[in-house]
Amino acid sequence: MSTIMKKYSLLAVFLLLMCNVSVCGQTGRILFVDTTFIEKTNLQRIHHSPIYYSGNPVLKADKKWELNINGDPYAAPFSGGVWYDEEEHKFKMWYSAGGGKLLGLVTCYAESSDGKVWIKPELDVVPGTNIVDTLEHDCVSVLLDKFEKDRTKRYKMFVVEFNNRFTVSMKLKYSSDGIHWSEPKALSGELYDRCAAYYDPFRKKYVLSLKTINGVYRRSRNYLEHEDPEMLVSLAHRIYDNKSDKFIRYWFNADADDPRVGRIAVQDIALQDPRLLRQQSMGHEGCILGYFTVWQGPENNVCDSLNIQKRNEVLIGWSKDGFHWNRENKKPFLPVSEDFHAWNAGNVQSTAGSPLIVGDSLYFYVSGRYNSKPKHDSNFATGLAMLRRDGFVSMRAGRKEGYIEIKTQIPANGNYLFVNADVKGTLAVEVLDDNGQPMEGFTKKDCISMKKSDKTKQMISWEKHPGVTSLVGKTVRLKFYLNQADIYAFWISAWQTGESGGYTGGGGPGLSDEGIDTPMDKLKNN
Repeated sequence: MSTIMKKYSLLAVFLLLMCNVSVCGQTGRILFVDTTFIEKTNLQRIHHSPIYYSGNPVLKADKKWELNINGDPYAAPFSGGVWYDEEEHKFKMWYSAGGGKLLGLVTCYAESSDGKVWIKPELDVVPGTNIVDTLEHDCVSVLLDKFEKDRTKRYKMFVVEFNNRFTVSMKLKYSSDGIHWSEPKALSGELYDRCAAYYDPFRKKYVLSLKTINGVYRRSRNYLEHEDPEMLVSLAHRIYDNKSDKFIRYWFNADADDPRVGRIAVQDIALQDPRLLRQQSMGHEGCILGYFTVWQGPENNVCDSLNIQKRNEVLIGWSKDGFHWNRENKKPFLPVSEDFHAWNAGNVQSTAGSPLIVGDSLYFYVSGRYNSKPKHDSNFATGLAMLRRDGFVSMRAGRKEGYIEIKTQIPANGNYLFVNADVKGTLAVEVLDDNGQPMEGFTKKDCISMKKSDKTKQMISWEKHPGVTSLVGKTVRLKFYLNQADIYAFWISAWQTGESGGYTGGGGPGLSDEGIDTPMDKLKNN
């Protein structure tokens, strides 16, 4: 069932108990990334990828302070963070810029009303610029922590700072507005670069995805979790070659079937086996989404000699427990461009906060890099990719009618059945009893079919039953019949408005500011 954060008021706890209904133990919209709840089906399972926005890059270096000491341009969230703040009705971005630095980068802030057109406000941290933190970093993860009850800690910055040319460590800072940051509240031991931080709302844990060097797989990941972010950072340190300590566990490495390329197009140079450069995650609806940056070479010195970027692409995965991952989809989710001059010609990496929910779409922000001189790791720019809401995987039927059958128990306050589907033909739902027989009033014939309709939130009803309230507590089978249709998700809601009770990732316009899909504001106003 649901996880309930202690910080919520009694009203909020009541609402969460109502809305976090589950199907087969899951919370929120039930996405077809997971097949464990499917009893029977003859539908085709299709993986989908986002489409890059035609106006990319949405942010690039155009200010003098976004250049480093050598004049190389940087303007992208290197982990960073892009979130929607429902309290202020703004998209907010924390990104890395050159800052006139020699080794690393500084943190800048931008904001937007639509997620596509971004402005760089003049702030008072470094007067006349949009710089909000001057620590010289390799990378930084910024969380807009909607589950934090202390307003002075609403924003959290995990900075992987350069100690010198050869070593880095992590510092933790807090902010109430995302612009003015505290002095460091915690310091790690020595780390490798490209670490990432995120929050697991299911287990109420902050997590560090720590880079490690494995003797066999080279670039790999270690795992560290704690409910206290300061203790989390204090416990972090470098561990080498598939080893663990009391708190840090070896996590995973690249798979043998991860993407690889045979040779670089511009030079006859063989590339190495894929490696796992980086991983970042986000609680979304009823699962944890994972973004896996797969490195395909070449090494830095080769990139520098050829004035090209390394080939990093982002793959998608999902998890129920936050530790074990399903990475069956080996098609790049956020790929590099094959255009040598494109903003994302190389080194595409994910951003904290993704996905954001914007109407019927999911927004994914990424850093990409132009091929450039003189260094392979310059010319950062920021791109946007968009996917249908819930659109990671669909179950598809062609001209011949197909079906999918799911066994579940209708939970308390589970009043209405919703689907996300693109129906060019028809979609109907039949409710079967525990013996597999159609239930009176809930047969396929009774269902008010969905016809030639494409909606990310559509309530399913029957002639005598607008919802499933009469079935609460019963174990049933939901049998979906599809003809020329794709179904992406289904869920049972407490409300006719269809909020799922799932986690809303980086947030979005019109959503609850508490990080969970509820009509809480509507109820508070009644």
